[in-house]
Amino acid sequence: MTRPRRSAAKPDAPSAQAPVDPDSHDLIRVHGARVNNLKDVSIEIPKRRLTVFTGVSGSGKSSLVFDTIAAESQRLINETYSAFVQGFMPTLARPEVDVLEGLTTAIIVDQQRLGSDPRSTVGTVTDTNAMLRILFSRLGKPYAGSPNAFSFNVPSVRASGAITVERGNKKTVKATFSRTGGMCPRCEGRGSVSDIDLAQLYDDSKSLSEGAFTIPGWKSDSFWTVRVYAESGLLDPNKPIRRFTKKEMQDFLYHEPVKVKVEGVNLTYEGLIPKIQKSFLSKDKESMQPHIREFVERAVTFTTCPECEGTRLTEAARSSKIGKVSIADACAMQISDLAEWVRGLDEPSVAPLLAALRQTLDSFVEIGLGYLALERPSGTLSGGEAQRVKMIRHLGSSLTDTTYVFDEPTIGLHPHDIQRMNELLLRLRNKGNTVLVVEHKPETIAIADHVVDLGPGAGSAGGTVCFEGSVEGLRTGGTVTGRHFDDRAAVKESVRTPRGKLSIRGASTNNLQDVDVDIPLGVLTVVTGVAGSGKSSLVYGSLMKGSGRGAAAAAGAAGDGVVSVDQSAIKGSRRSNPATYTGLLEPIRKAFAKANGVKPALFSANSEGACPNCNGAGVVFTDLAMMAGVASTCEVCEGKRFDGSVLEYRFGGRDISEVLAMSVAEAEEFFGAGEARTPAAHTILGRLADVGLGYISLGQPLTTLSGGERQRLKLATHMGEKGGVYVLDEPTTGLHLADVEQLLGLLDRLVDSGKSVIVVEHHQAVMAHADWIIDLGPGAGHDGGRVVFEGTPADLVAGRSTITGEHLAAYVGA
Repeated sequence: MTRPRRSAAKPDAPSAQAPVDPDSHDLIRVHGARVNNLKDVSIEIPKRRLTVFTGVSGSGKSSLVFDTIAAESQRLINETYSAFVQGFMPTLARPEVDVLEGLTTAIIVDQQRLGSDPRSTVGTVTDTNAMLRILFSRLGKPYAGSPNAFSFNVPSVRASGAITVERGNKKTVKATFSRTGGMCPRCEGRGSVSDIDLAQLYDDSKSLSEGAFTIPGWKSDSFWTVRVYAESGLLDPNKPIRRFTKKEMQDFLYHEPVKVKVEGVNLTYEGLIPKIQKSFLSKDKESMQPHIREFVERAVTFTTCPECEGTRLTEAARSSKIGKVSIADACAMQISDLAEWVRGLDEPSVAPLLAALRQTLDSFVEIGLGYLALERPSGTLSGGEAQRVKMIRHLGSSLTDTTYVFDEPTIGLHPHDIQRMNELLLRLRNKGNTVLVVEHKPETIAIADHVVDLGPGAGSAGGTVCFEGSVEGLRTGGTVTGRHFDDRAAVKESVRTPRGKLSIRGASTNNLQDVDVDIPLGVLTVVTGVAGSGKSSLVYGSLMKGSGRGAAAAAGAAGDGVVSVDQSAIKGSRRSNPATYTGLLEPIRKAFAKANGVKPALFSANSEGACPNCNGAGVVFTDLAMMAGVASTCEVCEGKRFDGSVLEYRFGGRDISEVLAMSVAEAEEFFGAGEARTPAAHTILGRLADVGLGYISLGQPLTTLSGGERQRLKLATHMGEKGGVYVLDEPTTGLHLADVEQLLGLLDRLVDSGKSVIVVEHHQAVMAHADWIIDLGPGAGHDGGRVVFEGTPADLVAGRSTITGEHLAAYVGA
């Protein structure tokens, strides 16, 4: 029987009556976003427009923009690579969101600090050094070698010996190998050498058995430190150190690592100097405990390398020049001057290289970083400077239909520089890109095509979209941002009278030009000026470190009671939280231990009280190789992080996990009165509430806090230190317009309690609120470094004699 032949099935063709509209993809659609504190957020963002996301600090802006939209875009791009390549890339989990449509390639320009590796500089992170190295290897006279010969990250290597070549009949041949690098052998490309004061490490009048070591934590019975020296067999433990022979001193201070037996246990014996370098100098000072940090600052001094004079380079690299300029000279130049020098080079053989180098250097100047030098260590850049350095590679890009994501690009910018940043954002948009900006400054919100306001509050009180629309709509929308959008602080009618002064004379740190200035005590002093004018050099380089004639005396007059709150990043893993960071957990643990008659260590999820299943993490991680790992709530402790037996202990009717789940405001009330009254804990909680962090929970991981929240957490911690002078570096960083008002109240309370407060700041509200202003400038780099005004805010506004004066006058409506 013959079956009827079926016609081949044809794929459905698009209907002529319902053509696909290409313009239907003009929106980024987000539906049901629940990352961090977002509460099922649904929103449509127009493409090829400039959209600004605003709201109070902690309202969910970064969660929506970075952790949802940008994170998913990056994850989808990573999935286009092979599984082999993905194995070498960071694994990203899909954000907690129902629908994400219309995404384009996202380029993220965030506030993450650049690496603080001692060999990382502005030149290396922007690839400008790489181009200069090629230029000098081609044009430098005398010839020094390949580009490696000009790199302070590449050491010179020489080797010779026998090698076996496995080709046909195996044959052993002699070979020599050499590579010429540019790394200074003395400082290993760091530009500075450390000198350790041996008198701070031990008392040489005592023997090892008498407890000669004065290093923190090195107790006489310590098995791993002191006893390994005393019982190594290399040294006489009963002889005073000052009576050691030359060989004993060499073994004591510089011996190579070697295995020794102490009480039948194999331990490593190593000279004291390398041991100290590994134990203390390789660690970040910010993450050290205060007494350890104090020891390191006392025992170790860093001086410019005498061999390379701080250039990091070998003699050969420094002697090879183009004209009269070496690569070390080029890297030391202010970038605006270097751009002029490069423009003066005309060599057809390297024309493409010169064109690329000119474009990069001109981008530095255009973005307002022309005052930097390529040799500047990248770890010393502020958050705003680091973010603008990252922008440089995108300025000349020909890409369009890309999503650029910025995190407060105006941080660290003077009002004069914000206009330039706004022009750059608009230029990226005008090339056909989608620009998403998380921002608080009204000057940048004002240029937006579309505004999304999140809130209404922070933390659990935020996470919803309160407004989306135009800037004019925001003004009348009734949200917190809308109500404060046109707020302007008035200049003080009367200012406080100083109680004395700190005199700085002959300050010459970085670009300061022999500055003489008096900083009044007992008042609120604001140091301002355009980015790169020398503000931080004056306050931190002269007042804090005492460089320049009379500056040391000024630092001494301020005494050890100078409390500095800078912009360095808070160190902490997901196990760290506000309770551990501020020291709040210590009195809480002791209170629980005393009430229940047990050890305080039981009430730490990082110690004896940890849940044995998840080791106190609260979650169990499953590694899925190149796919995103899965973090599931621990089934044993149900995410509480503590062992079940620990949770049976109560204090004030609550267990330790319930206390850590409290907000700061709840905990302040809990520990303030009744049977749970704990004055030490209540004091720390009061400081957290003072800086506007009453809504965060005590056990919230530090990794989930926003930039503004971390800055205020650091401020609250330092407020507990004893000091007469507080130095704050841009405390308005990451603060919403409404939060600035609260910060001004905090600064007033500090001054009224008898403190002297010095603030490095660009925010006009803080300037207007000051008792005294010191304005540096008139420009940046070598065009700055001078005091162009000192006096009251009213005088600055009336005179309009500086760029700051003009902007402050416009701000207050004078």
